[in-house]
Amino acid sequence: MTIPQLTTEQLEAARAAATEARRRRADLKSKVRTGEISLSQALDVAATDDVLAHVKVVDLLKALPRVGEKRAGVVMTRLDIAPNRRIRGLGRHQVAGLKAEFSER
Repeated sequence: MTIPQLTTEQLEAARAAATEARRRRADLKSKVRTGEISLSQALDVAATDDVLAHVKVVDLLKALPRVGEKRAGVVMTRLDIAPNRRIRGLGRHQVAGLKAEFSER
């Protein structure tokens, strides 16, 4: 199968769409980082949004306060979440486990 040749307009539209998707994903992580929304809310929003569903779980966890590479890895290992998993690929038990782990007490 050959790659279709895109027109200049199609390439520009694809670039603009990709840039907008990156901005929306960065905005979600920024809101989690600042505490504007919780991890639970972020997971719920991403479940209904195709663009946000592509955020890597590890990146979303590292956006949380007091969660770095090590703690994110430990939690993901305990919940049996692969390091390259995206939100879309989480099972309901994994989502429930993340929500329970990082619920505000």
